[in-house]
Amino acid sequence: MTTPTGASPPPTALKASAERDEKGQEILKEENWQRMGMVEEEEEEDDNLFEQTFTRLYGKMSWNDKLRLLWLSGTLFFIIGGYWLLRSLKDPIISTIDGVDAIPKAKMLSVVVVTFGVAIYNKLYDMYEPHQLFYIIGGFYTGLFAVIGASLMHPTLGIYNTEADPTRILGWISYCAIESFGSIGVANFWAFANSVYDLESAKKSYGLLVACAQLGSVSGPTLVTQAALLGIPFLYMCGAGCMALMVAMVFFYVRRFGTDSGAGGSGKGGKKKKADMLEGLRLFWKYPYVQGITAVSCIFMVEVTILDYAMKVLAKAKFEAMHPDDPVAATQAFAQFMGFFGQATNALSFCLSLLGTSFVIRRLGLQKTILLFPVLLLGAGILVYFMPSLGLVFAMMLVLKALSYALNNPCKELLYQPTSQAVKFKAKSWIDIFGQRGAKAGGSVITAFFADNAAALLSYGMVFSMGLSVFLLYVSRWMGITFDEYVNTGYVVGGDFDELPVLAKDQARQEDTSCGIAEEGQEDGEAGKGNGTDEGKSISV
Repeated sequence: MTTPTGASPPPTALKASAERDEKGQEILKEENWQRMGMVEEEEEEDDNLFEQTFTRLYGKMSWNDKLRLLWLSGTLFFIIGGYWLLRSLKDPIISTIDGVDAIPKAKMLSVVVVTFGVAIYNKLYDMYEPHQLFYIIGGFYTGLFAVIGASLMHPTLGIYNTEADPTRILGWISYCAIESFGSIGVANFWAFANSVYDLESAKKSYGLLVACAQLGSVSGPTLVTQAALLGIPFLYMCGAGCMALMVAMVFFYVRRFGTDSGAGGSGKGGKKKKADMLEGLRLFWKYPYVQGITAVSCIFMVEVTILDYAMKVLAKAKFEAMHPDDPVAATQAFAQFMGFFGQATNALSFCLSLLGTSFVIRRLGLQKTILLFPVLLLGAGILVYFMPSLGLVFAMMLVLKALSYALNNPCKELLYQPTSQAVKFKAKSWIDIFGQRGAKAGGSVITAFFADNAAALLSYGMVFSMGLSVFLLYVSRWMGITFDEYVNTGYVVGGDFDELPVLAKDQARQEDTSCGIAEEGQEDGEAGKGNGTDEGKSISV
């Protein structure tokens, strides 16, 4: 320590200075600030390679954020793993019990069952909190799958009675139960995730959530490959166990983190209005933004359906030509080809989700990232149109399916951030279930028209697909611009459908904004968006 002139101060001055240090806050603050800075530097230097890599890929997370992510990832793993385990069993079970001819009829019946189930789900949303929906849905399917699994062991009702009879009801119940859970259970999880994550947290977390979903989609069917050793009834009971574990994960999640939402408006405070089964459809009809989410979620499936069918037609023809006198060998080669395609798709999707999804979204922002998939769709259509071949179609299908899981799905889920809870739960359930089924049906209409001519299918189908891709690119651009506008102003789509319609600014006073936006940025949005709706807006740029 020196004086301004450079001379050393006398001992008495040092003592007086030390006494003032103990009492004077300004000097103490300076010393504390210097000491804290040194600690921060040491902590930064002590970060290991894993932590540095994790932060670079997903952004900085606190230990609590990582624990929350791990908990929700485990929940999604059990949902997807259990579903794919049961899905792998549903066709063999109904074929054994009711005959293979029952499968097309079961598919049609499942649409009716799922419609009824979604209507009930919308009604339950108005009666219970989001986390309680997990208990209800998970508890119901745990019991249902456990009863079916036990019934499959029955010598007369179950699979050990190999006399197929369409009047045996167990096969129909099993098929429709699995289909309905795949539609409702997965949609409910993402609605819940959208309600507990704010925008920045969602950007960091959704990539890892999708990666865990991919692990589940591989683990379930892998377990089914041991059916000869474990038995189908036991595997079915394992599916019921996954439902029970899903409920347990959500229960302990609520115990650990509570029911408060990280995104505004997760709670349904205030007086609950009368339960309405069809409100989700009305939300879709009223708000162009919700219609845009539907387009982003579903339109691409038309092209994927066309390419998927074309790939199977080309592959079947190739292997039949390779084994003209041995149809069994041709079938085995075709099955191996499809097995390799499934492995490659899941592996690529997992790697992209784990290493690329959060990184790309955080670096580019949603407005640019959401354009990547439509551009890829358009490019795939052009390439296949000019160079139709099995190898190219296989490569395009591999990339499109992997990126639909790793990139398009997370972007689609992020679009729900500036929406009300009614949109996140009610409208989303209809979009994910019937919008996607409708898109697949639309693609199937085209494939059915050109079913006997793969060349014509690839030619005319790709022209139609390119037109849809251009439209999707236009809609995605509008959605990206509108998303940023709503986030910056704190506007909530569908707010007028809530019992107490509010803007994100008003929600911030209670807990937080729907998108984690500071209150200063919401002041300006209140004047222009006071009614809480985007009714009357059109998709334009």
